[in-house]
Amino acid sequence: MLRVRFAPSPTGFLHIGSARTFIFNWLYARHNGGAMILRIDDTDVERNTEASLTSIFEGLNWLGLEWDELYRQSDRLALHRQAAEAIFAKGLAYRDFTPATGDEGEKSRASGPWLFHSNMRELAVEESDRRAAAGEPFVLRFRVPRESRPNVTFADAVYGDQSKATVDIEDFALLRSNGAPTYHLASCSDDADLRINFIIRGQDHLSNTFKHVLIFEALGMEPPRFGHLPLLVAPDGAKLSKRRHGPVVSVTTYRDYGFLPHAYVNFLCLLGWSPKDNREQLSRRELIDAFTLEGVNRGNAVVNFSEEDPIDPKALWLNSQHLRTMPVDELAPLVRAELDAAGLGVPYDEAGFRSAVDAIRSRFFTIKDFAIRGRAYFADDFPIDPGALDKLDKPGAREMLRELSARLEANPEFTERSVEADLRKLAEERGVKAGLLINGARAALTGQPVGPSAFAVFAAIGRDRAIARLGKV
Repeated sequence: MLRVRFAPSPTGFLHIGSARTFIFNWLYARHNGGAMILRIDDTDVERNTEASLTSIFEGLNWLGLEWDELYRQSDRLALHRQAAEAIFAKGLAYRDFTPATGDEGEKSRASGPWLFHSNMRELAVEESDRRAAAGEPFVLRFRVPRESRPNVTFADAVYGDQSKATVDIEDFALLRSNGAPTYHLASCSDDADLRINFIIRGQDHLSNTFKHVLIFEALGMEPPRFGHLPLLVAPDGAKLSKRRHGPVVSVTTYRDYGFLPHAYVNFLCLLGWSPKDNREQLSRRELIDAFTLEGVNRGNAVVNFSEEDPIDPKALWLNSQHLRTMPVDELAPLVRAELDAAGLGVPYDEAGFRSAVDAIRSRFFTIKDFAIRGRAYFADDFPIDPGALDKLDKPGAREMLRELSARLEANPEFTERSVEADLRKLAEERGVKAGLLINGARAALTGQPVGPSAFAVFAAIGRDRAIARLGKV
């Protein structure tokens, strides 16, 4: 059975690149009938925070894509140490007692990249045991097999065959001098224990994979398959960074802007992946059916934003398409929650509310538009756009709108058809074009110069409120 995982570190909000990695893993699992594992990689106690963990769960829960199993790496420290001991017992790791400078001393030097401390790698086992027993601190390092193995290779599902010479791989740390596992050891030992057999992660991890192949083999495991995803970059080509770009790269920025969860999932899928048939708006089922790693591009994907506007225009457009086409019964509860948050009542019965939402959603881009641009449909205090004032200030417009109010009040029938008949009859009697009253009525009822069909607006606003608003112009 296919088992994939998403393993975020709680060191900040949920990055949109991380969210895309989660989504691609989720889609691949669902497409292939596999399991989706969420593992919180929280062993870096100096950087991890509960606030970050909360933010990650908020972001993932908002996306609405459930996982099958949940683990915290910090609960598995004994497993990590057992893995290190097993590798050491096989002679595939050694103790490095070199005094730490920045802990591991693995920085590149002027003479070239650091690979190992020869005196430590060649230290006799008896001497190593004696110094360890005396309490001398050490780093446990993997003994990269340079003499017996020329290369480490693996086939990447996105980037193809990969190879790196072992003479270019340093003897990386498995355990730090304080006994804590490094990322490499903790990640691989957890993947092995959780039976993860396909690792899908960002391209920035590709260079780590050569070390991870060595660890899996040292643990007596067939390494999982790997697929590395292209990076998300800013318009200037820079890698999207929490530090540099701030809230622009946070999933919750889009949530708070009023995006639909699935529309955002759809948008992130199109950053570096394509169904190869020119479709852009896809339902969840369509995404599951279409998703393959063959559709992942090798080039980095650009997220478009500016200092003035943090929202990618493509994301906004795609959200509007989902807003207009999703079942109104699914949309209405989301709109109601937004109106409640904005302190607006809902002056409709449930059927009337759904009808109003359906009538006005075609020109909106986010859920927040219902409480802002659509305020007139849910409250009597709403702003008047300057363009709407122009419609109301046309010669004779206000007077005729007040007369229209009286006629509608006198007519017990109030439907789109009856309102249209009353309006056109009044225009004919006054010798003016119906558009004068149509545009003026929309402006008076909504404060907007454009919008849905004016007669649909009447129905959405309702008889009493429409008559009252026209009578006050």
